[in-house]
Amino acid sequence: MNQSVLLVDDEPQLLLSAGVMLRTVGINEVLTIEDSRKVLPLLPEQDVAVVVLDLSMPYISGVELLVEIKHEFPQIPVIIMTATSEIETAIECMKAGAFDYIVKPVDKNRFIESIKKALELHDLHREMSLLKRHLLTDKLEHEAAFSSIIANSKKMRAIFQYVEVIAGSKQPVLITGETGVGKELIARVLHDLSGCKGQFMAVNAAGLDDTVFSDTIFGHKKGAYTGAEQAREGLILKASEGTLFLDEIGDLSESSQVKLLRLLQEGNFYPLGSDVPMQSNARIVAATNQDLQQLISTGKFRKDLHYRLRAHKIHIPSLRERPEDIPLLVDYFLEDVAKSQNKKKPVPPPELISLLSSYHFPGNVRELKTMVFDAVIQHKSGILSMNSFREIIRQDRSSPSKGVSSTVKNSNLLSGIFGRFPTLKETEEYLISEALRLSNGNQGIAASLLGISRQALNKRLNRNNKSIKH
Repeated sequence: MNQSVLLVDDEPQLLLSAGVMLRTVGINEVLTIEDSRKVLPLLPEQDVAVVVLDLSMPYISGVELLVEIKHEFPQIPVIIMTATSEIETAIECMKAGAFDYIVKPVDKNRFIESIKKALELHDLHREMSLLKRHLLTDKLEHEAAFSSIIANSKKMRAIFQYVEVIAGSKQPVLITGETGVGKELIARVLHDLSGCKGQFMAVNAAGLDDTVFSDTIFGHKKGAYTGAEQAREGLILKASEGTLFLDEIGDLSESSQVKLLRLLQEGNFYPLGSDVPMQSNARIVAATNQDLQQLISTGKFRKDLHYRLRAHKIHIPSLRERPEDIPLLVDYFLEDVAKSQNKKKPVPPPELISLLSSYHFPGNVRELKTMVFDAVIQHKSGILSMNSFREIIRQDRSSPSKGVSSTVKNSNLLSGIFGRFPTLKETEEYLISEALRLSNGNQGIAASLLGISRQALNKRLNRNNKSIKH
């Protein structure tokens, strides 16, 4: 979403220099007006995010314009430019609703910082307004933009609404969630809804040392290192006016974190082999499946970088937290895989959803897609077999890593359920009861969950029933 900064002054040279200042830091949407009478007619027609007014102008003064703008367009921050002799008037303007005032001659750093803060305030107001509207209507304004994400749960619906709210912001976004939940899909939707003119560029930061990371993101000059026979643009330039998506951000080395922090703070970077900074106007969207707070506490991730990255944060719930999405996903993947294999879409057995809903899905949606693909590849005709699903689930549950945990943790868990350390018989009865609950009473699936045959489950149920009668 391209929102403009409007500069209003009767001095053409000042407008020119101020516009150049802003463009050097990546703020390219700049409008200039010398005749103050043209300001109010322009605002309803143009998406203006910030107005910068000179106090002393012919026709309509900056003070008069400020009053009119705050009355008609209260959401637009107004910055006043004033001479030293007009400081008292500038302070009165602040009381009347001006966001800030800047003394001429304009200091570049002070000017740019004020504009950036005003843009952030405007974004915040816009986002709050959109968020209120979404909460009141519970509707998506761009339903089709989310067609690549198969979900209808309340948790995902809330995420979609939040994505619509923040898509137009240029602030960084941090997306968290387990492996396979669809972090890149959300990042792409953010880009598509942003209205940005540039490309979506993605890179996985896992396993990249500092040199490779810097070369990939920032590019290099000719002769920067042995073999660098030509200069090469980095992804940050290729993503100009667009989005740079950094996946697995938790794996970045400390020196790479410092370079990314500079990019976020100052909007500039150094290609390898260059001592001349370059500007970037790409939006940064980062993702991780790691606990960044834990990494911060162990000194592996910079706290200030985390703060910069999470201007907006989206946490995508795991598949086990939204089991109502499983039937939709299974149906979609069955059709998709069948079409790719030139097969007729198989009919899944009714108990398949119960089986999958009882599984914890460490690989989330990506793992479910793989499971369905494997089942359809093996499918011949009739009802889809559940054997491949059961085998994957059985292998996961029998994996040594799944059974390794501390004795203390297990003891606390059991004590929390039973109020004390339980007997073997009590534990068995509890597990059987939970398995039947998770499988909606289907004994075949309950037996699979317990890792025993259906006949063995029946024997235990009969034995428990007899002991209750006696």
